[in-house]
Amino acid sequence: LKHIHKTITISMLSRAFKQALSRTALPAGRRVIACNVNVSGISTLPSCLPIGRNMSMAADKAISNPAMFCRQCEQTQDHYACRTVGICGKSAETSTMQDVLMHTVKSLSLWAVQAREAGASADEMKEANSWTLSSVFSTLTNVNFDESRIEEYIKEGMAIKRDLEEIVRAKGGVAPDGDVARLDLSKMSTDELEDFGYTVSIPELQKAMGNDDCYSLVEIATYGAKGACAYAAHCRQLGYMDEDVMAGIHDVFAKGASNEQDMEGLLANALRVGELNGKILEMLDTAHAASFGTPEPTQVKVTATKGKCILVSGHDLLDLETLLKQTEGTGVNVYTHGEMLPAHSYPGLKKFNHLVGNYGTAWQNQKFEFALFPGPVVVTTNCILKPRRKYRDRLYSINEVGVPGVKHIK
Repeated sequence: LKHIHKTITISMLSRAFKQALSRTALPAGRRVIACNVNVSGISTLPSCLPIGRNMSMAADKAISNPAMFCRQCEQTQDHYACRTVGICGKSAETSTMQDVLMHTVKSLSLWAVQAREAGASADEMKEANSWTLSSVFSTLTNVNFDESRIEEYIKEGMAIKRDLEEIVRAKGGVAPDGDVARLDLSKMSTDELEDFGYTVSIPELQKAMGNDDCYSLVEIATYGAKGACAYAAHCRQLGYMDEDVMAGIHDVFAKGASNEQDMEGLLANALRVGELNGKILEMLDTAHAASFGTPEPTQVKVTATKGKCILVSGHDLLDLETLLKQTEGTGVNVYTHGEMLPAHSYPGLKKFNHLVGNYGTAWQNQKFEFALFPGPVVVTTNCILKPRRKYRDRLYSINEVGVPGVKHIK
């Protein structure tokens, strides 16, 4: 399911399915904890947050050659940045490799912009579009902790960038200029990639920009575009891809590749992310409704049903539907967890009688809840935490999700 143009085979989740048949069933009547879902409004910020704190590099003089510098989420160390190991459990090596991947995204984006200007068709851009969504999605909070998988994205990106270079040349286009455009990591070893990652870390890029306000706009656009790519990746899974949206995403990352202190241009770039995300969310709503029906208020069972069981977490409704089709008539019950709870509101999913309910609460409690669940657990997107030994052997990742030692379904 990593790319929509790949065939979804009936054996995709066979290992999880076989494991469900052989494991202890969830006993009838066993109660599970359900979360209260507030969909009516936006909660207020907790008073403990340092509202208005100066986030410039000068804010903390004590930081010197940190092992990592990640502020992907709002839970970073000291509300500033994780510098030794991520609050989420991300290692310094994985964080550094993700910095390299995002630099690769910028390099490819520069060539994607020029390829479109040279007249590249939507079909010629398809591979670059799909790679961009998956690679960026993999750097989001609690998605991929597997350094080797991140390295694969980097090498794939280099190969796709070479294809774009050929398209630009063949169509008589203009090659982008600068070190980022000329980036070539294809022959670097893992250690060399990690070393390179420290040269493109947030502190180093901010120094290169030479203006905290301008770089702040780069960061705002980057994190916003990451979220947009995640939503767009879900659209792609369901067969929806908008070339104008993808052109906008590549424009945003290409602008972030420059060190030019263009305050007005960078502000416009950040604001464009909001415009793109509005279009993407509209497309995702259309894709979900067309694929699974219009969601409607639905009561969800939060007690156990006797029988074999599989738990599905994350956001990807297509993965859930595929599993429901594979397990229909087998006696295996399917439960949702965490962000997958809204799946019960879609007519095309709740029609399956063996989608029996929701287990557990929110993603941050999974280390306790997954350990108590007696069957396989499939995590389709974020959020995943590094698993306890008690359930690691029955945990499966899919799509952009990755954890070392956890079985990945391709």
